[in-house]
Amino acid sequence: MVVGSVKRMRALLAGRLVVLLVGTAVMAVPFLYMLATSFKPNAYVLEMTPHFIPQHPTVSNYTSAWSSNDFGRYFFNSLVVAVATTFFALWLSSMMAYAFARFRFPLRGLLFGLVLLGLMVPTMMLLIPQFLLAKQLGALNSLWGLVFFYTGGNLALNTFLLSGFFQDIPAELEEAMVVDGASPWSRYLRLILPLSRPALATVAIFTFLASWDEYVWALTVINDPHKRTLPIAIALFQGQHSTSWGLVFAASAIAVGPVLLLYAAFQKQFIGNLTVGAVKA
Repeated sequence: MVVGSVKRMRALLAGRLVVLLVGTAVMAVPFLYMLATSFKPNAYVLEMTPHFIPQHPTVSNYTSAWSSNDFGRYFFNSLVVAVATTFFALWLSSMMAYAFARFRFPLRGLLFGLVLLGLMVPTMMLLIPQFLLAKQLGALNSLWGLVFFYTGGNLALNTFLLSGFFQDIPAELEEAMVVDGASPWSRYLRLILPLSRPALATVAIFTFLASWDEYVWALTVINDPHKRTLPIAIALFQGQHSTSWGLVFAASAIAVGPVLLLYAAFQKQFIGNLTVGAVKA
């Protein structure tokens, strides 16, 4: 019985590993091929036998992509918007989540329900109301207008995620600080935020990725070519260089770079947050 149970567990583990390896290959192979193609001269892009290691590697695609079509300006615009959005969304949602998790005040449940309601409304349904509001606020055709609406669009999910994490922080720690005379603001800064680094890192990655990749709203409100963001630039880039796949893939690889760097920077906290959730489950 014991031997049979061990064999079944090993077979189940082997099956899971096979599924994970297949899933990893499905996700990784297209990215690796894109990366390999970005280093190939245009004459070797459409080889009959694809090579994941370029036979004649070159970085000319990257230099050409960065210098052509004002690509560097669009990259900087997206970086400013994404970093500012991540900062403001993290700051505002963490304060809102702390209030919902730790304080009792009138209409608390109703207000939290309204926050969660933002998760249920499709983004496309808000496009026209947001456009009218942006017009009234003078936020059309401006980077700060993108930051304003991107921040608002991320508050609901961020508040929901952080409030659940804040509730799991032992209240006794805050009570000890209250005895020492610590104010709510001091407890928020000195206790809640330092203990919530894994959750904050997770939310930061989600927020940065959402604002970095957003296309529809930026296309709707930005008309000035100098204020375009990277998703718009890549769409135009593909239209103008549709046959230069090495150039297009180099531009795409540049766009993916900041996301990979952000994940690498917060990898420990991100995995730590997933591990905490798995242990609690």
